[in-house]
Amino acid sequence: MIDEWPGASTVGRFDPETGVQFVICLDSILNGPAAGGTRATHYADRASAIEDAQRLAGAMTLKMAVCGLPMGGGKSVISLPVPREQLTSREWERILAIHAENIEMLGGNYWTGPDVNTTSADMDVLAGKTRYVFGRSEAAGGVGSSAPTTALGVHSAMRATAAHLGWGTLDGRTVLIQGVGAVGADLASRVADDGARVIVADPSPARLAEAERRGYAVVSTSDVLTTPCDVFAPCALGGIIDSSVAATLPAHAVVGAANNPLADATASQVLADRGVVFAPDFVANAGGALHLVGREVLGWGAEEVDARAAGLGKIIKAAYDLADRERIPTDAAARFIAAGRSAVPA
Repeated sequence: MIDEWPGASTVGRFDPETGVQFVICLDSILNGPAAGGTRATHYADRASAIEDAQRLAGAMTLKMAVCGLPMGGGKSVISLPVPREQLTSREWERILAIHAENIEMLGGNYWTGPDVNTTSADMDVLAGKTRYVFGRSEAAGGVGSSAPTTALGVHSAMRATAAHLGWGTLDGRTVLIQGVGAVGADLASRVADDGARVIVADPSPARLAEAERRGYAVVSTSDVLTTPCDVFAPCALGGIIDSSVAATLPAHAVVGAANNPLADATASQVLADRGVVFAPDFVANAGGALHLVGREVLGWGAEEVDARAAGLGKIIKAAYDLADRERIPTDAAARFIAAGRSAVPA
């Protein structure tokens, strides 16, 4: 798997005390240090963790390039033997300390930030042991969570998709959001303000209770891929739409915050053949990268970052227009756009 991956570097480490596998993948450092969040979750095996890290790192390279940011793509995966909530505070402290050592040994070629099951508070801990950290809490001198900016970018992409489909706006449309964590909940509020009917799915009873309090409809996570909607917004883990799902997904468009929602190379073509519009994920969810790199590396203010995140809809429109002209899937079109902006293979 490592031999076949065209990325720059794969670093692995095992901690026998906690049973944790650490993987850091650097997809590219051609445009600057590789950057990408730290994901902590349970994987079936080490190969699955490496594969996920490689795919996510590749998506980060595209994301940085399409936004014109001076960074390459990377990703950290902390493969846990048990769900995150079952770890003791001592175990988690040890895991973060080892992760910081791994980052520090890369000598600045990799920077990380929050991702699935890691927070700004965790970045504060890492920052005490390595300087190569984004997304510290505001109390610790950082710029805080990137979730609102990520949701802003996805919302912009969704509005551009509505215009592309001839709807004009999202008013009266049904949007199904899979995962209402920090990004998904913010996105739900935005599309509801646009007049959309919101349906949500999430494994957390507390999140579902809050969704119902806000007047959203709720469906089971097992029904999320078979519930009819106008826009399906995957905002949880990736790899949920394979070719068979793409052939039956009852939606007119897929626009979400999840990284790599397409599970195989042919899913995008299957969607395109059915007329289902796919908003390339590495464009739609790039608001988080704009927030962290823009604020902490380039010195942009909040207004500049928000303006650029809102402008992601224009890049989505350009991808749609190119896809229509060349009769290619939208994600392929977005890759061409990214390649034209930076040193990224088409």
